[in-house]
Amino acid sequence: MIRQAITIQNKLGLHTRAAAKLVDVAKKYESRVELIYRDRVVDCKSIMGVITLGAQKDNILEVIINGPDEAQVLIAIEQLINNKFGEE
Repeated sequence: MIRQAITIQNKLGLHTRAAAKLVDVAKKYESRVELIYRDRVVDCKSIMGVITLGAQKDNILEVIINGPDEAQVLIAIEQLINNKFGEE
């Protein structure tokens, strides 16, 4: 199991398009991926769950990944977030 803090870096936060990209990345892998923000835990493979977090720029979320390809999932998620979801 991997627990890692991640900081949302894009200007608009986890709006619909960014959330959809994050869900698409998580769905490519077998591992279970959860996001925690403000004591709420959501499945990262659920678009509605990710959107309802309401995370904005500079908010820190915790990602919990558990499964056979967890290291690859973390790398993919970190790249997506560090690249600001392809925005800006």
